[in-house]
Amino acid sequence: MAEGTDRSGETPGRSGLGAGRTGATADRPPVPDRTPAPERTSVPDRTSVPERTPPPDRIPSPRPLDAIDQDILRILQSDGRASIRSVAERVHVSRANAYARINRLIDDGVIRGFSARIDHERAGQGASAYITLKIVQNSWRTVREQLEELPGAAHIALVSGDFDVLLLVHAPDNRSLRELVLTRLQSIPEVLSTRTLLVFEETDLGSGSTTGPTL
Repeated sequence: MAEGTDRSGETPGRSGLGAGRTGATADRPPVPDRTPAPERTSVPDRTSVPERTPPPDRIPSPRPLDAIDQDILRILQSDGRASIRSVAERVHVSRANAYARINRLIDDGVIRGFSARIDHERAGQGASAYITLKIVQNSWRTVREQLEELPGAAHIALVSGDFDVLLLVHAPDNRSLRELVLTRLQSIPEVLSTRTLLVFEETDLGSGSTTGPTL
């Protein structure tokens, strides 16, 4: 009988080697999970600024607005500085939903920007007037470009009826308003005639109330 071999025919120590390998496998540290964590999207707490407004040639066709969109528009008309959180709570949607809806309204051209409502009298523009203009036929674009350059021009509209253009202006006083009409407006070659309607009192309907919205 050869030395070093037991009756079972197995070489001594071989089973111990296998046990050692098994123990080494059990003690090996686990492989870390390298699957990347999903990216978290942060939602700003404020509404977007006018710089997000797309250029006119890139504005898509308008999409139908649902009741929530209409509520969001009413809130932002009352307070353009309302936070995303405040808007979401008032229309009963999540912040992410409100944020996405506001951005869509901006991208679709429904919201053209955010601006401040000004008390013109307290801002030193105590004289206001609507001015009607009759202009040369087919000269609307040329006239509009010149009216946009007028100091205090607040609103310009092409209308139908006895006159062609309706212009709203704000000026420091009646003398400045008279100068605007007699010198600036009537010097435009395409303007045939003007008529001035002084504003004695006005109300901004965009705010819904004189004290502002309750948040």
